[in-house]
Amino acid sequence: MRGTLTLPDGYAGLCSIDLQKDKRLALLINGLALLIALPLVFLGNRIVPLRTLFSMDDGFGFYFLRLGMLTAGYAAYVVLHELVHGVCMKYFSGAPVRYGFTGLYAYAGSEAYFTKKRYFSVY
Repeated sequence: MRGTLTLPDGYAGLCSIDLQKDKRLALLINGLALLIALPLVFLGNRIVPLRTLFSMDDGFGFYFLRLGMLTAGYAAYVVLHELVHGVCMKYFSGAPVRYGFTGLYAYAGSEAYFTKKRYFSVY
């Protein structure tokens, strides 16, 4: 079953998640993300030590080039990540997709309902 804009007869919404309103859940999710990020930062630091990434031994020009590339790479990652969500939502539902940025989160959203299998493939 593909995504749909209306629920079939006999179905009702079970729950919804709004991280803008549920601050406790938002803090929990961000805390878990930090716990996941810590070992990844440690591993990344073993591969490319931060002292070399932010070294000024090559001069200010290369320092700002590396900093700019890091920032551009992060921005590109966020945009591409949300585009993948949006493409999957559009493919599985055919419904329009909204993109946005709330200040803390970038998002792709749709008014469509998805089966559990499709939901996990979209998110």
